[in-house]
Amino acid sequence: MQEGEQSGRPAAMEGHGGYNSRSTVQAGGASAALPRLERAALDVPLPPGTSPIVVADYGASQGRNSLLPMAVAVQTLRQRLGNGRAISVIHTDLAGNDFSALFELLNTDPQSYLTLDQDAFASAIGRSFYEQILPDDSVTLGWCAWSVQWLSRAPVAIPDHVQVAYSRDERTRAAFATQAAQDWSDFLRHRGRELRPGGRLVIITMALTDDGDFGYRPVLGAMQDTLEELVAEGEVRREEASRMAIPTVGRTRAEFAAPFMSGECSDLALEHIEIFEAEDAIWRDFLKDGDATAFGARWAAFSRASVLPTLALGLSEGTSAERVRDFVERMETGMAERLAAGPARTLMPLAIIVVAATDEAASRSQAAWDVTKP
Repeated sequence: MQEGEQSGRPAAMEGHGGYNSRSTVQAGGASAALPRLERAALDVPLPPGTSPIVVADYGASQGRNSLLPMAVAVQTLRQRLGNGRAISVIHTDLAGNDFSALFELLNTDPQSYLTLDQDAFASAIGRSFYEQILPDDSVTLGWCAWSVQWLSRAPVAIPDHVQVAYSRDERTRAAFATQAAQDWSDFLRHRGRELRPGGRLVIITMALTDDGDFGYRPVLGAMQDTLEELVAEGEVRREEASRMAIPTVGRTRAEFAAPFMSGECSDLALEHIEIFEAEDAIWRDFLKDGDATAFGARWAAFSRASVLPTLALGLSEGTSAERVRDFVERMETGMAERLAAGPARTLMPLAIIVVAATDEAASRSQAAWDVTKP
C-alpha cells in the first residue's frame, strides 16, 4: 500500500496483481502482529443488536497480504458471534489502487474469508486514510499493515538519496520528520472517530531501532547506485533523478507515542507498542541454498513491486509507458546484479502498535507507555 505523493502526484505500486506476487517480505513481517490481531478480536466489545460487525483493513493494496489477517479476524469474531450475524470487511486504499486484483483474489482464493465464512461480506473505499473515510463509531476492529510509513506527501525533494533516512541534508530530514509527525497524528485522530468505544486497531509499520537505524541499507544502496548509473548513461536526466524519492519514514518509539502523550488523540489509548527486527527470509534462504542470483532477484522484485513505480513518477511529464517500463526493468536488473554480487542480511525494524477507543484513553495511554518503555 502506498499513501504518499511524489511531486504532487500519488505514489504508485506495480499493478495487474504484480504487488500481490512480489510482496512476500511484507507478508512475513506482518505475520508477527497476527497474535495481537487475534487477541484484539477476542477482547473487543461487540456492538449490541443484529447490525453487521465492521472490520476495517486500512491500506489493503491488492489483497494478498490481507487474506490471512482478515481470515483471522473474521474467524475469531465468528467464534464469539455464532452463525448468522454478518461481518462487513471494508478494504481501504487510495483511489488509484488495483481494486480489481483485490476483488478477484477475494472471490477466487480458497483462503479468502469470503470462502471460509458465508456471512462475511467485502467492500472497498478508494480514499486516503489521512482523512476520515468511515462513519463515526462504526469500526469494531481495524488492521493496518505496512501502510502508515507512507507519508501523505513528500514535503521536499531529497537532494542526495532516494530515501530520506540516508540523506545527509539536515533540512530535508527535518521536513520529513515534521510531515511524519503530522501524518501520524492525522491518521490516529481519524481512526479515533471511526472506532466504536472499546474498538481496537492493530498496526504494523516500519520503525527505527532504538539507536535510530532505519534499516534496508543494502537494498537502498543498490537502488541509489543503479539510479546513478542510469543518470551517468543518459537513460535518466539529472533533473528527473532529483525528483525521485520514496516518501516513507521509520518512527521511533517516542514518536509513535507522542500523540497519545500530548493529548492530540485523547479518545484513543495506546495499549501496546513494541519495536523488533523482522526476520530477513531472503537472507535465511540464501544461507540455505547459497544462490546469490536468486537472493538479488528476490530483493529487486520486492523493490519493483513496492517502490520502483513511485520513483518512476519522477520521470518527465508525458513520458511514454514504454520508457516507464524500461526504467523499472533497468532498475530491477541493476539492483539484482548489485545485490547478488555481495549478499548481506537486511535489517528490518518494525513496530507493532495496538490502540483502543475508550473514554479513559488519556490516562490509559500514559499507563501503557510507562509499562512499554524499553
